[in-house]
Amino acid sequence: MSDGPAGVRGDTWDERSPSLNLPSPTAAAASWNRDLMRRYGQALGSEAVRKAVDVLLGPTINIQRTPYGGRHFEAFSEDPVLTAALATEYVRGVQSFGVGATPKHYVANDSETERFTVDVHVGERALREVYLLAFEQPIVEGDAWLVMSAYNSINGVTASENPLLESPLNSEWGFDGVVVSDWTAVRSLQSARMPQDLAMPGPRSAWGDALVRAVRAGDIDLDAIDRKVLRILRLATRVGALADIDTPQKPSPIPDAELRRFAREAAIAGSVLLKNEGLLPLSAPDSIAVIGEGAVIARTQGGGSATVIPAAVVTPLEGISSAFPQAAVTWAHGAVVQQGLADLVDGTFTAADGTPGMTVRYFTGERLLSEEHRRASGIVSFDGSALAARSDLIEMHFRYTPSTSQPTVPLGIAGLCDYEIFADEEVIASGELRLRPDDDPSAAVLHPPTTTFAAPLTGAAVDLRVQFRPKLGEMGDAMSFRIGTPPTTRSSADLLAEAVAAAKNAQVAVVVVSTSAEVESEGFDRDSLALPGKQDELVRAVLDANPNTVVVVNAGAPVRLPWLEDAAAALAMWFPGQEFGDALGRILAGTDEPSGRLPMTWPADETSLPVATVTPRDGVLRYDEGVHVGYRAWLRSDNTPAFPFGFGLGYTTWDVTSADVIGVPSPESDLSAMASVSNIGTRRGSTVIQCYLERISPSAVDRPKRWLAGFEVVSAEAGETVTVEITIPSRAFAHWSGGWLIEGGEYRLLFAFSSVDIRAERVVTVAARGPVGVEDAQDMVGLGA
Repeated sequence: MSDGPAGVRGDTWDERSPSLNLPSPTAAAASWNRDLMRRYGQALGSEAVRKAVDVLLGPTINIQRTPYGGRHFEAFSEDPVLTAALATEYVRGVQSFGVGATPKHYVANDSETERFTVDVHVGERALREVYLLAFEQPIVEGDAWLVMSAYNSINGVTASENPLLESPLNSEWGFDGVVVSDWTAVRSLQSARMPQDLAMPGPRSAWGDALVRAVRAGDIDLDAIDRKVLRILRLATRVGALADIDTPQKPSPIPDAELRRFAREAAIAGSVLLKNEGLLPLSAPDSIAVIGEGAVIARTQGGGSATVIPAAVVTPLEGISSAFPQAAVTWAHGAVVQQGLADLVDGTFTAADGTPGMTVRYFTGERLLSEEHRRASGIVSFDGSALAARSDLIEMHFRYTPSTSQPTVPLGIAGLCDYEIFADEEVIASGELRLRPDDDPSAAVLHPPTTTFAAPLTGAAVDLRVQFRPKLGEMGDAMSFRIGTPPTTRSSADLLAEAVAAAKNAQVAVVVVSTSAEVESEGFDRDSLALPGKQDELVRAVLDANPNTVVVVNAGAPVRLPWLEDAAAALAMWFPGQEFGDALGRILAGTDEPSGRLPMTWPADETSLPVATVTPRDGVLRYDEGVHVGYRAWLRSDNTPAFPFGFGLGYTTWDVTSADVIGVPSPESDLSAMASVSNIGTRRGSTVIQCYLERISPSAVDRPKRWLAGFEVVSAEAGETVTVEITIPSRAFAHWSGGWLIEGGEYRLLFAFSSVDIRAERVVTVAARGPVGVEDAQDMVGLGA
């Protein structure tokens, strides 16, 4: 098994075994493109085959209930219909390579605060119509081979012991695969009585010898164990892991060059043009000022278990320089984003023999276990049999040559450990690093404690030796240690002045604003939607200096854009993967069109957020908004977001010139919505035609004002009109009341370019079928479960 979901790490988190770094799932979902999402899954399946991985631990399909969610970037959308459709293609793509996909985290695991213990209280309708709905299609139609149970409890019962593992997962959806736990999410033997099949991490868990004794004592039925074993064997058969069982040969891995091209294509397809007052695409400028820390320290992915190490990253500065060879391209830092340690820059540290990198030695007692050469400035280990886990001392040794000419250079280390630091064989620092009492246990690996020190320079370089004595946390044998550089100590005034001067002296300015791993990551939620540091001040200053400024937002989730009104162009590129720079360069040059549409509502401020609560009270997090999640909540409020769900501009314009509906919704048939969509602009482009439903007749249930029912991506040449057919499933009309029920009466089917940009509508009448036991709802149709 390997972590994903936007890359395949494999069995090591190691620069010597690099991984394809695709755009984050939110970025890919912004394409609204089923075909692209299937190819996304195929790219991951290919990587899994290359790395001899049987199971990919993805996709993450929890609902983006609030932009404060720490793993927002790792999920698809605030809408269950969009999430389900795209996740289904992801699963199909991965499994087409004979690799198991794992929809996670089942279920209502939509924020990180107290994630191991939080009890989510959610009503039956919201659970079925929003949170479980996102899982149903990938499992039923995608035929997912695994599902991961979550850490949290749902309505008082922890996920690995919850009856939801049986119904709807098995009894209603016919799931015949393996339920694997999130790491350490199995807490007791009760989970062994449920359809929880595999407790991770293995081999140690809450089961182990205790489970053997419980079965022998008759406390747990042997049939329950047989059922788990048979499902694991079925999975082993599906992925070709049983030598005496014939299975189809797995496809050969996709060539690297093709994967890189796809990573770039996916980054472009998911980029959302938020604003453009005629500046984009750029018309061959003779000078470009590229501004922002994110332009050279590209944020390609979110933090946490989703992180992979790519072989190379194209930075925005590199991509813009390549796309505009005729232009004089300069860079200014502008503002500090970094909060923790940045990796040592390749070329600044060398081993004793002069080769780039460092020597890492592993000791137990006085005995040297092993020595290896590393090009990275950190090590991460998850495996109890790995060198790091078997060592009581880990030593990193290298010669450091910084760009500064100061007498000392600031550096830092991170890890859960006791440490001692030697400079030219003299001890310059020692101490211990421990987690704080309220730290997430995974922080020992994902965000370990840090300390800084001043290394004296002898001439231009210093010989450094750092000794780490590991102190294990609560995540088994998982650990990480690194050496890096702290944020620059240059004054913010100097950085800002430098950026303003660069902007004034250039024909065009491109400002890259970004978040950091300390803002968006697994293990904690956000407490603000503001960009970190003084980046908003930077953008305002650059806009004042040069009106021809493009602002590129490099963040996995919505952020506040207080300067938006004054910007000529704004582009959301999310966490766009390793081809970030080339994708950005092609968009700015007009070689490709940014064709993404927002998969979530983008708020203008934080005071009007419908759901801002990620902190449990007395251990309980209440989903009091019910089915009114995301744009549904915005539509029923008096508040206006910065950008609605489904919004996105492009380099051409569109209209719906005709619309029609074919068929009558029933338990046996779906509707077909037909639309003629015209490209009324001046160049080829693409858009997303979205269909929403509204209830016209009085309703006996609390419904959203409007809800997504179907969508399709449309591409056309300038002046061309294309006809698109959108399937509207009968379930789109249904609500949950002990079963899926359709309330008879009139519905309005809306053809739109966003949740508020309605271009055509048609009325659909659903015939009455008699009472179903809900007061005043004598005209509902039962669809069963």
